Amino acid sequence: MANYSTNEFKGGLKVMLDGDPCSIVENELVKPGKGQAFNRVKLRNLMTGRVGERTFKSGDSLEGADVMDLEMEYLYTDGDMWHFMKTDGSFEQYAVEKKALGDTVKWLKEQVPYTLTLWNDKAISVTPPNFIELEVVETDPGLKGDTAQGGSKPATLSSGAVVRVPLFINQGEVLKIDTRSGEYVSRA
Repeated sequence: MANYSTNEFKGGLKVMLDGDPCSIVENELVKPGKGQAFNRVKLRNLMTGRVGERTFKSGDSLEGADVMDLEMEYLYTDGDMWHFMKTDGSFEQYAVEKKALGDTVKWLKEQVPYTLTLWNDKAISVTPPNFIELEVVETDPGLKGDTAQGGSKPATLSSGAVVRVPLFINQGEVLKIDTRSGEYVSRA
């Protein structure tokens, strides 16, 4: 795999660090008044999800991680594994463990494309689309006079996630949710 020098570091770059694949979250070049320049880098370990900070002297290099990001469609779960299928026409399926899913499990909806990160042909993380449309299965009924500025109430969605929604939202409505923050965006 290719080696990346500190001047090639940028957000989203996937590198190997201490034997684990990591993704660069943030990179800052620091030039102190005295001494050699260095890079202060925030890295997310793709295996554990932990974020840590490391410093690298100018000119250091890291090996690129042999990871692939594939667009796959969620199919079903059999209880302990979640099954995804490639959307490129090959219909190849991958089984994903709960550990690799993490918080994405509350945004799973059948026939929606997700980004799977594979390392050594094994799924290590699943990224949901930025916005997803889910149906409200349980919430308090909306009353006449409830407005968008009036406040919010909890609503349970078809995927099992609980989000805060405006008072006028009723059971059975389909909502657009931002999966990055877990917030209500609009009605679908």
